[in-house]
Amino acid sequence: MKLRNDVLPAEQVYAILANERRRRAIEQLRSVGGPVSVNELSTLVAGRETGESPPPKRCRESVYTSLVQTHLPKLADAGVITYDRDSQTIELSRRARDVRLYTEILAPGGATWSEIYRALAVASLLVVLAALLDAPLVSAVDPVLWTSLALGAFAAASAVQLWVNRFSVLRQLRPR
Repeated sequence: MKLRNDVLPAEQVYAILANERRRRAIEQLRSVGGPVSVNELSTLVAGRETGESPPPKRCRESVYTSLVQTHLPKLADAGVITYDRDSQTIELSRRARDVRLYTEILAPGGATWSEIYRALAVASLLVVLAALLDAPLVSAVDPVLWTSLALGAFAAASAVQLWVNRFSVLRQLRPR
């Protein structure tokens, strides 16, 4: 399949995300932040599916088989992972970002990062406007201070998001 601008086409991303086990495998690879063996990945995915740690052996074996026979080759063919069959290791590639753009990124509290940034923007705007319009209590503080506090809140939220996603950011910065 010819790739336009070296970006996965939407239909290919949707085909990848259509399977829950593939989504879990990508999610687990993202959380590990580096190379992982097929055995480790199958244990992680099976643990997510069963909610048990360690997951039952039959489930691990089932996950391992489906990963090796179906899901890892599909992800490797799409360029989402690098899969070394000899060493049985897997790692997300740069193209995994194309898939990630189609999934909602959640902040630790369960809200999306975009919801957090929108809420900060609206709250900041309302507080600064209230200060400029001489609203009681709020106008006692200089609007420049409110603006500075709002910028500080955005900086703090950005730092938290960067920390939460540090492994994927570092992986993308690593030269290939």
